[in-house]
Amino acid sequence: MAHPSQTRIPATYMRGGTSKGVFFRLQDLPERCQVPGAERDKLFMRVIGSPDPYAAQIDGMGGATSSTSKCVILSASSQPNHDVDYLYGQVSIDKPFVDWSGNCGNLSTAAGAFAIHAGLVDPARIPENGVCAVRIWQANINKTIIAHVPVSNGQVQETGDFELDGVTFPAAEIVLEFLDPSDDGEEGGSMFPTGNLVDDLEVPGVGTFKATLISAGIPTVFVNAEEIGYSGTELREQINGDPEQLARFEKIRVAGALRMGLIKSAEEAATRQHTPKLAFVAKPKDYLSSSGKTVHASEVDLLVRALSMGKLHHAMMGTCAVAIGTAAAIPGTLVNLAAGDGAREAVSFGHPSGTLRVGAQATLVGGQWAVTKAIMSRSARILMEGSVRVPGDSF
Repeated sequence: MAHPSQTRIPATYMRGGTSKGVFFRLQDLPERCQVPGAERDKLFMRVIGSPDPYAAQIDGMGGATSSTSKCVILSASSQPNHDVDYLYGQVSIDKPFVDWSGNCGNLSTAAGAFAIHAGLVDPARIPENGVCAVRIWQANINKTIIAHVPVSNGQVQETGDFELDGVTFPAAEIVLEFLDPSDDGEEGGSMFPTGNLVDDLEVPGVGTFKATLISAGIPTVFVNAEEIGYSGTELREQINGDPEQLARFEKIRVAGALRMGLIKSAEEAATRQHTPKLAFVAKPKDYLSSSGKTVHASEVDLLVRALSMGKLHHAMMGTCAVAIGTAAAIPGTLVNLAAGDGAREAVSFGHPSGTLRVGAQATLVGGQWAVTKAIMSRSARILMEGSVRVPGDSF
């Protein structure tokens, strides 16, 4: 029996921060996939190798973790005073869906670099040598990100000596500015959907915990590590190998999603794995990072561990780092209290792979907290470019 041949689609495989993804220009996608819908989702699942009951993504570009099961579309911006529109899809590893409910902060770094590589930035705006401020419209959440991308001889400078915990090799530093990161733009609510800096979150069958429910960078549920039986120094292996505990974490996340108004029923959470994130915080302690390097309590303001797509993240999601920086800047949140309370414009936190510093500017306006921007540094580089191939009948 004859089978359809494979379809070739121009694509670029990139690392951005501590994530990797397959990047496409919108105009390079098959015509029926240039608009949102089932065909686009099927294409991206097949590119990545999902759904995979083996949870390995062997027959695709995915790396079987939430950090590597990602696709990105860039196009010339539809918004005034922006260079590119950036749309991000988090591909489920073992289930047949793509989650479009939020951004990837790490791949925002690569989006800025790719925009220049792919010819989507006006050449007149790119210096021969210097830094190009790529103005990105994040189309998932309707927010502006500015990526300050270094340029050498008219091309993106990818190599350098900037080191990022969670990434083995140094590269060139890219500074990201997340403008007005509060509220995910989807629900039209405030930065604190419940109106409280701290809530008593009742989790059926688990218990009631103090929680900070914030929508900044990405909707995030913060709880205290000690209150849920952890120290805040845990590494991936201590969490991800325990299905019972992962199920408990998911119940907490679902309760937070319901309380934030992101879902209407617990069942709906199964198709919204990307948001909200769940993170637990603790006061500084010495611990051994996943690379074997000791992180000293004196180096950080607090410890944070975050889960993505049901598993503990190996480092920290960029959008969750924005949420951490924002919450840390607001006195009274659990994140701020773990960092020692009081006003601050930047925070350094410990995660499984090491440390990260993020800044945020928070102000109280009319009794409501607002954040003008959050800033952090990442890096990005092209790993491979050319075409991906997928069976012609798969989308």
